[in-house]
Amino acid sequence: MTTINPLIPKNARQIFINGPVGRLDCLELSPAGKALGVAIVAHPDPKGGGTNTNKIVQTTAKVLTQKGYLCYCPNLRGVGLSDGIHDMGIGEVADAKAIHDFIRKEHPYLPLILAGFSFGTGVVSNLARAVEYKQLILIGPAVSRYPVIVTDTTKTIVIHGEEDEVIPLTDVFEWGRENNQPIIWYPSTGHFFHGKIIGLANLLSQLIL
Repeated sequence: MTTINPLIPKNARQIFINGPVGRLDCLELSPAGKALGVAIVAHPDPKGGGTNTNKIVQTTAKVLTQKGYLCYCPNLRGVGLSDGIHDMGIGEVADAKAIHDFIRKEHPYLPLILAGFSFGTGVVSNLARAVEYKQLILIGPAVSRYPVIVTDTTKTIVIHGEEDEVIPLTDVFEWGRENNQPIIWYPSTGHFFHGKIIGLANLLSQLIL
């Protein structure tokens, strides 16, 4: 009897991509029609249980597929069925680069969006230093725990909850000042956007190009 994971969307298939320390367990989510772009969405901190089925990751991926993007949500090293061990966000950037390289072999000309939640913002923002991309979406950036980099403020969207209990909004504002990066603060919202997921999806739908 096959067990179906209810957290995996119906438009997703599980694939394995070769990474620097072994295979990477990845969900590939397809848009309804022809792909207009590709996207990578990175999960929150695995030390807190973060995986590619996290609700903010999957909400972001859902909006991206609705916009016509073929979306890849990897489990980075040591997470899910991915090989390796957690590397505090350092080796995970190399994992994300492997995902990127796989995508570029399959879809060399489609525009790329990079997105991440919490820990994942450090991963994708550092990946953005090495690849061409259309937009960088940082949700709940973990600026006080990991290096979150802004290479181009005109391509970067930052969304953070007013009442974030993990990464205080004041820390993100200070980081924004240092990087000259505008911040979209989401009122009355904690780190995990409890009760605000639909609102987050609607906001992302307005912002994603």
